[in-house]
Amino acid sequence: MSAKVSWIFFLVAAALPNRVSCYGNNSQNNNHNRRQFLQTSAASILIPPSVALADEVVTDTAASALPSSASSPPLLIENGKIVSMPKIGTGAWAWGDSLFWGYNPKNDADLEEVYRYATEHGGGFFDTAELYGIGRSESLIGQFDAEFKEISSQTSIASKFAPFPWRTDRKSVVKAAEASVKRLGGRPIDLYQIHFPNAYSNAAYWDGIGDAYEKGLIRSVGVSNYGKDAVRACHAALAERGIPLASNQIQMSLLYREPLNNGLKDVCDELDVKVISYSPLGLGLLTGKYDANTLPTGPRKVLAKSLFEQNGSNANELIATMKEIASVHDATCSQVAINWAIAKGTTPIPGARSLKQIKSNLNALDWNLSSAEVAALDKISMKIPSLTPPKSSPFPKVDKDTGLIMFDS
Repeated sequence: MSAKVSWIFFLVAAALPNRVSCYGNNSQNNNHNRRQFLQTSAASILIPPSVALADEVVTDTAASALPSSASSPPLLIENGKIVSMPKIGTGAWAWGDSLFWGYNPKNDADLEEVYRYATEHGGGFFDTAELYGIGRSESLIGQFDAEFKEISSQTSIASKFAPFPWRTDRKSVVKAAEASVKRLGGRPIDLYQIHFPNAYSNAAYWDGIGDAYEKGLIRSVGVSNYGKDAVRACHAALAERGIPLASNQIQMSLLYREPLNNGLKDVCDELDVKVISYSPLGLGLLTGKYDANTLPTGPRKVLAKSLFEQNGSNANELIATMKEIASVHDATCSQVAINWAIAKGTTPIPGARSLKQIKSNLNALDWNLSSAEVAALDKISMKIPSLTPPKSSPFPKVDKDTGLIMFDS
């Protein structure tokens, strides 16, 4: 299946030019069709593979099983402002998503192990969303949080509001936040984010997420997949109410440098908006497992084939350099990719569904890339075009009511 095909539904549904419902007038049918829309979206039709794998779960060829001895600072929030970000987080999209990730409730015990280990070893910043498993991911985290009360103070939760076509006013954000809080066990959400831009109603969402903050439903406000102009506009709108814009969650990796190239990361730094980087492993293509002769299956195969066939020399050089650096630190390529994202001043959120995976992710905290190693990785990765060009993204680029550029990378 080509990545382009998987974007069609988003373009039709999320970027509808009119504010009329596409589901008719029968409320019962509306609810049924909306749920079908959510289920399909969660299976990566809403978000393309290059974007949907925000919480990618990829097993290393030589993932270390040793406990990480390093520590990561907790998420500290003061009056809505993030004063300290963890070095790394744990993505939870696969927790509950049966359509894309093949989630099975029989594996909940494994996820519980991941939750506990992550919390006890510096990875207790969990990123979820109402869209993930249609609320199941949030419910699992709420369940685990209740089961491990003795360590719940070491966890922090980020979740997201999905700006679907039928959500056009500020009240929809508050209502969604209330539902997420309930699924998460009643605790206020530490960081609540607008999952992606819409073709309209963006200003209403900013009003609504501000309302959720003032109601005490959430402790800080964030956005995701926002471009430079959108970050500035949202930051200014919230500032009028004395509410900080705390974060922007964006795709960034050695195979997707757009936020570094086009100034988005600089704008976030200027405004003190923390950057959370998703897909730090480049859909698994940075794990060292793949080359032109060994390609992943599914939607990723198209991207991998493009990378290794069209940019084979540079791609091979990048992987070879990552392996060389990994050998110096007794590490893996995935840990090199994670450390690069940390070195760029972001908090990466690789996913994990097993104890082996979470240990591998957190062992990246045991060491740091030297400035020379970062420079070597930059020099090579800058020769490789972005895994998917921003213009191919399914996210609405412009708010049709205001003309504001919402997405640029």
